[in-house]
Amino acid sequence: MTRRTLLASTALSATRVLGANEKVNLTLIGLGGRGQDHARFYSEVGDANIAGICDVNQAARERAVALVEKLTGRKPKEYSDMRQVFDDKSVDAVSMATPNHWHALGTIMACQAGKDVYCEKPASHNLFEGRQMIAAARKYGRMVQVGSQSRSIAHKIEAMRLLREGVIGKVYLAKGLCYKRRKSIGRVPDLAAVPAGIDWDKFLGPAPMRAFNQNRFAYNWHWFWDTGNGDIGNQGVHEMDICRWGLGRTDFPSSVYSFGGKFVYDDDQETPNTQTAIFDYGDAQIEFEVRGLLTPEEGRLPFRGGNTIGNIFFGADGVLVIDLQGFQVYKGESHEKVMDVKYQEKRAWDSAPHMANFVAAVKSRKTADLHAEIEIGASAAAMCHYANVSYRLGRKLKIDARTGRFVGDSEATRMETRDYRKPYVVPAAV
Repeated sequence: MTRRTLLASTALSATRVLGANEKVNLTLIGLGGRGQDHARFYSEVGDANIAGICDVNQAARERAVALVEKLTGRKPKEYSDMRQVFDDKSVDAVSMATPNHWHALGTIMACQAGKDVYCEKPASHNLFEGRQMIAAARKYGRMVQVGSQSRSIAHKIEAMRLLREGVIGKVYLAKGLCYKRRKSIGRVPDLAAVPAGIDWDKFLGPAPMRAFNQNRFAYNWHWFWDTGNGDIGNQGVHEMDICRWGLGRTDFPSSVYSFGGKFVYDDDQETPNTQTAIFDYGDAQIEFEVRGLLTPEEGRLPFRGGNTIGNIFFGADGVLVIDLQGFQVYKGESHEKVMDVKYQEKRAWDSAPHMANFVAAVKSRKTADLHAEIEIGASAAAMCHYANVSYRLGRKLKIDARTGRFVGDSEATRMETRDYRKPYVVPAAV
């Protein structure tokens, strides 16, 4: 028996069969702002028990312990290294809100250890990682859900059903908008010493070793290529997923062209604050736009506090516009509004239904029960990666619509993956 066969056997045998009244023992990994949201949402899911918390930052762990105690009345177990979580036989599942560059390796190691995984979006930091995450979920029989919570929001499910039924005729264009105001992060000097309580080596993990810099830590890691994917991979991946969902596409586009830049600001940010991406599907097209600077657009989407975030679907007979507040359908040459459906959940951008769906699938052991199973999440992330590779290389790229790999461009192919820092290596064979 090979080591990989043994790992697969161990993972499958580790699956605890949960009774109807048993709770799923969850450990939360990554306890920044989104990780704290995980604690709040899971505390509302009746079949979930927040049994543990894990972070490389001692202060974040202390805050999370206090929050979980307040929400549930129980003190969670504390871990400083996710590998300790994976070794703990009492843990059924993990919910990961780490930076993007840890999503794949954390998910794969969890699967190998027999844990089910809820992983925040984007599923992966690059194209190779998404494929490996799918392979690990399949090999070890794990439930892996990606945090594309739109897939569990009632009005978005209804809108996608109507598109499939032809409410606006044949859909030829899906447009995603991410006009989300982002202020300059400024310039911050590197520190000679890492602040007390932070394990900087583990935070960087698969990324290159660099001196500690506050701009590369906490939320601003999104704007550096080592750890993030810009706003197209942060906020935009939600709308990218909805574009694919509304078009009913499970294949990949045949080409991508993305352009833009980091305009106006002179700061540490590496990723663009203005970006357009165009994807060709032959009989349909996806267009995506990111804008972090001041913008006056109101259009059909609600304009709230400088942010216009959502999707527009263009069909032969009309237009469907959707955002987190609801959706509207406009028909005919006069653009008559014929439908206006409002948001139904109890709070804006609610993740509790999506997390409840994950917990239910952990108990049912049915991959089909997951609303945003890893293959869905990895495919949405892939669209963001295609756009970023095209943007960084400055040219249109061809894609094999069946395999999702770049065609005839060695530079683009090299950018499907990265050079991993040992020992934090996403394996070629999971």
